[in-house]
Amino acid sequence: MSDRLLGYVYLALAMIVVGSTVVASKVIGNGLPVFTATALRFAIALPCFLLLMRVTGTRLPRLGKQDWLLLVLQAGAGSVGYTTLLISGMRLTSAADAAVIIGTLPIVSAAIAIVLLGERPQASLLLAVLLAGAGVLSIAMRADAGGQHSLLGNALIFAAIICEGLFILLNKRLKTAIAPLALSTIMTGLGLTLSIIPALFEMPWQTPVTSDAVWAVVYYAIVPTVAGFLLWYAGAAKVSGSEAALFTALAPVSAVVLAVVVLGEMVSGSQITGIACVLLAIGGMALLGKREDGEADEKIS
Repeated sequence: MSDRLLGYVYLALAMIVVGSTVVASKVIGNGLPVFTATALRFAIALPCFLLLMRVTGTRLPRLGKQDWLLLVLQAGAGSVGYTTLLISGMRLTSAADAAVIIGTLPIVSAAIAIVLLGERPQASLLLAVLLAGAGVLSIAMRADAGGQHSLLGNALIFAAIICEGLFILLNKRLKTAIAPLALSTIMTGLGLTLSIIPALFEMPWQTPVTSDAVWAVVYYAIVPTVAGFLLWYAGAAKVSGSEAALFTALAPVSAVVLAVVVLGEMVSGSQITGIACVLLAIGGMALLGKREDGEADEKIS
């Protein structure tokens, strides 16, 4: 398997677990204060990353002031901002609505990659992004009128998506190359540092806490945080920012499936159509990458 295709596999798995954060956040929002849950997430994940660094012999790199500033911004936006906004929004809106809004992430991320990173994606990649966008629009235009809907809740979810788009792509601006494990550890440590003070102001010791919410935080910390960080950075290192942005279309697919399986929500025909479009877009891009790798090998030989 080529490096690019391996990167595609890593990115796909990362976005599947990102989609599961919708269901986890729904459970967390009903049983824990927002910043308390965020700080607890990173407090659980950080020792896991430190242990992995010790086992693998990975060391933290020496970074300049500009790189540290970018990392703080990245942690503030994607680690803390995404988590707190997602949990806050999930208190007001349904998992299905959140899954639809998460579907805008490929478009937001692609725009950030082009505007901030100066990337000029090929026309074929843009078509794939449009196809993925058509898929999530199909999910958005579902026929059911029931359920929990909130304009404020949906706005908070979309704000979380903007934060996640920045989180995904800001590391491309770093001057120093950082190993995925070291970068994940730094992100987790910074996330804990930025969220623990606001968490104390929530006075969680005076707030009723449910066991389901605590277990949801444990899941969030170990699977989307530890496994998701590693998978995403390992994959993003092998592809361009625009290509990585396309894989974010898998997040709403995962979220819709889990909303049905875990929360018992109904799936409509438009949602099935949307999922098919997303998978077709990603499959087409993978085939395109394989063909380009083959052409490159022919030129070398």
